[in-house]
Amino acid sequence: MSNTFKKTPAKKDSPQEPGGLRKSLTSYGDNGFSLFLRKAFIKGAGYTDSALDRPVIGIVNTGSAYNPCHGNAPQLIEAVKRGVMLAGGLPMDFPTISIHESFSHPTSMYLRNLMSMDTEEMIRAQPMDAVVLIGGCDKTVPAQLMGAASANIPTIQLITGSMLTGAHRGEHVGACTDCRRYWECFRAEEIDETEIAAMNNQLVASVGTCSVMGTASTMACIAEALGMTVPGGASPPAVTSDRMRVAEMTGTQAVQMARDGLTIDHILTAEAFENAMRVLLAIGGSTNGIVHLTAIAGRMGYDVDLQALDRIGRETPVLVDLKPSGSHYMEDFHKAGGMATLLRELKPLLNLDALTVTGRTLGEEIEAAGSAFAQDVVRPFDKPIFPQGGIAVLQGNLAPGGAIIKQSAADAKLMEHEGRAVVFENAADLASRIDSDELDVNADDILVLKNIGPKGAPGMPEAGYIPIPRKLATAGVKDMVRISDGRMSGTAFGTIVLNVTPESAVGGPLAYVQSGDRIRLSVSKREISLLVTDAELATRAAQQHVTIPTAERGYRKLFFDTVTQADKGVDFDFLRATEHRGNTPRK
Repeated sequence: MSNTFKKTPAKKDSPQEPGGLRKSLTSYGDNGFSLFLRKAFIKGAGYTDSALDRPVIGIVNTGSAYNPCHGNAPQLIEAVKRGVMLAGGLPMDFPTISIHESFSHPTSMYLRNLMSMDTEEMIRAQPMDAVVLIGGCDKTVPAQLMGAASANIPTIQLITGSMLTGAHRGEHVGACTDCRRYWECFRAEEIDETEIAAMNNQLVASVGTCSVMGTASTMACIAEALGMTVPGGASPPAVTSDRMRVAEMTGTQAVQMARDGLTIDHILTAEAFENAMRVLLAIGGSTNGIVHLTAIAGRMGYDVDLQALDRIGRETPVLVDLKPSGSHYMEDFHKAGGMATLLRELKPLLNLDALTVTGRTLGEEIEAAGSAFAQDVVRPFDKPIFPQGGIAVLQGNLAPGGAIIKQSAADAKLMEHEGRAVVFENAADLASRIDSDELDVNADDILVLKNIGPKGAPGMPEAGYIPIPRKLATAGVKDMVRISDGRMSGTAFGTIVLNVTPESAVGGPLAYVQSGDRIRLSVSKREISLLVTDAELATRAAQQHVTIPTAERGYRKLFFDTVTQADKGVDFDFLRATEHRGNTPRK
């Protein structure tokens, strides 16, 4: 194997002694007393000297009554502890904040960086030789990987797992693509209040993350592609015995990583990030995945090259047949072999020498997974669902810093389109006018929503999935071109341009779009253009003063003052690595 870790004798050939309770000592000016005091207090919980001499494995507990995606956290923690103790380690679980997409105001993305800071500082502050990160809901896995990347100790990710699917009148359903599909039917008056209420009881059949290829499932697959989970760690549903076995194996592997000194910087390399991007494209994954990968890479000193990402997207087909790009659910993906089945198909495109948390390479893990078997969820490489990657990168005078579109979930007829802009200045304006019978809009128009970017909202909410105006929805319109500087849920679908950079709140060109302007979208040319002259745009910018949002105090002030744009991962500028290691992907 050719990797930096294997070539570092001090870290692998001569395993280091774990520091245990001697790590991160509280400062009293006397290290001996600091350790004496620490042991005295922890013995109050009933620990013996024998237990306290073992490698200490921290376990991040993100369970919360507000977070049903992490509803199995208590069982996962017990399984991880079992694995740690079987391997001779001492498990110590500790809490950090927990973020749920539907229970976080103004948006979970607003709190992602705070969770990353919480994770990083608790890893640094407390004695642990390795850490197990338990996360699942959309922003928790990226937050944890961001924080752990900055802390740089042996780290392994444990995904909470997807929910089970339900059934409504004989139809297989699950959150949250079906949530949106049925809600659109309700808005279009195709179903009544009785049926939408009945559907509400069936969409989430158990605890766990969304059962489609939304952001949570995307990040689960990305975590395994990065080499940050045990093999097969991405796909088992939350309430299955497979998920519990993964948790036990995760605890066992954490102890080995502590003994080997396998720190996260040996795993999160430029090559690993490129592998993760290949997987993101091949699964028809959430557009949020790009933002999160960019943030994680930034913590390791890498910049994501969006143009290179688009280039590898042209040769990486969508192979996973899951909603919203396909028809299946995560439990079907798991039964089809999960990531091993996908990685086997992608093998010619992957960096097989990239190291994983097992100490083996990705190529070795693919070989160890065994041979393929008959299934219909992961397509053969030469028979894809979509011939190119699920996400395309757009540029033009409307998005000088780039924008993205999930082309695998878009309407093919709209991906080459020119139309009249119907502009909403912010989310409140959208909410007040979108269903008005007086709204001047037709099916060929392009809906534009401003001020939902990182600073504009704040927090870049998933409001980019602009609803079809009610009067068009009731007339049978199912999709329109929609453009914003915000995000959309990975469970959403449609011809939707997102992450327009720079955002309108900082004076990006989107701020100066007016209703009636013509806009051209050409996915084949990777173009998103406002059809007005540069001189007219400059005149509008001079006449229309943009006040960049700020706040007087607290986390909100920190957010406004330091958050970066989408092309830098919407991280805080001071949290990015100080050393620049290069770009990824490197093609």
